[in-house]
Amino acid sequence: MLGAVLSAAGAAPRAGNTFAIDLVVLDTDDTVARYWDVTLPVGPRRDRFRWQGLLRAPCLVLVVVDPESYFRRYSQPDKVSTGLGVAAERWPVPYWWVDAGGAITAILLAATSAGLGSLLFGAFAHEPAVLAAFGVPASRRLVGGFALGHVDPPRDRRDGPGASAPRGRPSVEDHVHRGHWSVPGEVAPG
Repeated sequence: MLGAVLSAAGAAPRAGNTFAIDLVVLDTDDTVARYWDVTLPVGPRRDRFRWQGLLRAPCLVLVVVDPESYFRRYSQPDKVSTGLGVAAERWPVPYWWVDAGGAITAILLAATSAGLGSLLFGAFAHEPAVLAAFGVPASRRLVGGFALGHVDPPRDRRDGPGASAPRGRPSVEDHVHRGHWSVPGEVAPG
């Protein structure tokens, strides 16, 4: 089942058909524990961590991108005219992040379809330490990770929705602009 869920990453769109996303699968007790030891060491902070169920997830997947692959791809004859094969600064939108987001979304949807619980999380300031702990080359960037497993029911008041949950989700229609940018309730110029 894990292989089928992860293979969804290959179906996501990617700029120039560049596949520069690697998945570091942590699916043993030792590797999962190593991740948490790096990002949330044993101690009071871990003990107070709101989502203890996340620490019990049987599988973590780190999503890693290789920006250099995009520069190599866009240096090839069919893409060289774009000027994007030189450096990150040339990319108005760094598509390695966009493509990674698409791959993550595809994996998370596949996990949901397979009846698994999943949760995306960032590594933030822990990125260099996480990459080093798992032998990822220094030229790569860690987009984030996600946990896969079966959803635990909330065990105590620390588990459950986060502080942002009461905000709800806006209607997609409030953010759809048809034919012209407009604010809901305004009449578009004619």
